[in-house]
Amino acid sequence: MADGSAIEWTDATWNPVTGCTKITRGCDNCYAERFSERWRGVPGHPFATGFDLTLRPERLEQPIRWKRRRMIFVNSMSDLFHKNVPRTFVDRVFDTMETADWHVFQVLTKRSSLMRDYLRFRYGNTRGPAHIWCGVSVEDAEGAARIKHLRASPAGVRFLSIEPLIGAVGQINLGGIDWVIVGGESGPGARPVHLEWVREVRDQCVDQNVAFFFKQWGGIRPKSGGRELDGREWSEFPGAQASSL
Repeated sequence: MADGSAIEWTDATWNPVTGCTKITRGCDNCYAERFSERWRGVPGHPFATGFDLTLRPERLEQPIRWKRRRMIFVNSMSDLFHKNVPRTFVDRVFDTMETADWHVFQVLTKRSSLMRDYLRFRYGNTRGPAHIWCGVSVEDAEGAARIKHLRASPAGVRFLSIEPLIGAVGQINLGGIDWVIVGGESGPGARPVHLEWVREVRDQCVDQNVAFFFKQWGGIRPKSGGRELDGREWSEFPGAQASSL
């Protein structure tokens, strides 16, 4: 767990799972893989196995020991709903999140149908706890099915991370979605983001009354282009609970 994060929309990170495999074009320049593979083969390093999928049960209760309230990004270095993460382990992650209800947890996946099915299994027809936010990543219009899966998920709060934005998303039905994050890609080989793509999403959020957060323009470094969009920074969060943190 890292107390403090350079990610603008969270306070801390918690990684009970690390490592992943690529499934979309948005994964091509994965920052987590790039970081992890630097340490492959280094004895004793947390990433000695690089970006291989690794369960870390010794980290499961970390948030319970962290008493000051935080927003916590879950599995910033993995995907909790990877097909090779056992459901029993996902259960233990959710058990911890439900117990540590003074925090806000932000769970983000590209495996949107697996998340939808798990949340239906766990919460049935009722919405999950309001302090557990569940979201999906989308990089362009080809990811539209993931948005449908999100809308069908009984999460306490539903959010959409459109990052890295590498193509126009088009029209989005944001019914039932509480928050949208947009960001350009960063790092070596970063693909450019176009102003009209960002505006298109922002305007739909404004029209549909959904909180909008513009994270970055991206570039070789995450902060290269700043965060301003049309003369201001957009840093909206969903609901009163977020604003009280």
